[in-house]
Amino acid sequence: MPGIYLGTSDFAATVLRILAASPERPELVVTLPDRRRGRGRKEQASPVAACAEELGIEVLKSGNINEDGDRERILEVGGDWASICAFGQLIKEPLLSELPMLNVHPSLLPRWRGAAPVERAIMEGDSETGVCVMRLVAGLDSGPVALREETPIDPDEDFGSLAARLAEIGGRLLVKGLSAARKDEIIWEEQGEEGLTYAEKISAEDREIKPVRTARQVHDQVRALTPHIGAWLPIGEDDRLGVRATTVLDSGPESGQFEDREGWPVLGCGEGAIRLDRVTPPGKKEMDGDAWLRGSGQDIVLGST
Repeated sequence: MPGIYLGTSDFAATVLRILAASPERPELVVTLPDRRRGRGRKEQASPVAACAEELGIEVLKSGNINEDGDRERILEVGGDWASICAFGQLIKEPLLSELPMLNVHPSLLPRWRGAAPVERAIMEGDSETGVCVMRLVAGLDSGPVALREETPIDPDEDFGSLAARLAEIGGRLLVKGLSAARKDEIIWEEQGEEGLTYAEKISAEDREIKPVRTARQVHDQVRALTPHIGAWLPIGEDDRLGVRATTVLDSGPESGQFEDREGWPVLGCGEGAIRLDRVTPPGKKEMDGDAWLRGSGQDIVLGST
């Protein structure tokens, strides 16, 4: 019983591992081509490609899955259903109709359709999220849902922790969904439009911390972007201080001002304040906020952008 899995990201690699350990192990994995990554800008395979090679699964690196050559290879492997998770390309006709696909999406659809559902859920202070396994259709994450599972979001949980848990849920649901789809045992649930929100891709502006916002909003921003993207504060004339972990405080200095509180840097916000627990100073490695404060002196001034 051949099968195909399409994915690219770290999240998708975790889902692949679970899928490969099940009766729904794919015969072919499709991912994006190698690209330059990291400080050395060396070409590296995607996390899914590396995972598939480790697992001994054939890999197709496709620059355009809709072109005849790659599309024909996928259809040659065939199978009743394919599966897809964080692939990074738009699947178009005729492939969309030729090979039905189950899509793993880490949100409680129709909330947070789009590119950054985990980050947006945390940034908005959502108390829960989850995973949906749905039928892939032409519209953005709008297909009917086969399976869904909810999970709470801890008020201090960051992206790394939440995404790992969602990937485990997604892998488990995908195995269940593929098994049911092959037996024609799925009861599809249309999403509807009530509660619809879009999770836009994280922009440069989303990364900048603005103290005019409330301490809770800043805290949610930081944890949503940690550890993979990173939020930052402008300091001095043209430097950026990476902020990796914070604690919300009821009170502090005026918005945009720093104070030393028991040896830790505290930043005033529009409402409340945040303690900078973990930071990445310009040109240095990540460190505790108190170590940064000792090394930078007491005259810390926010910059402007």
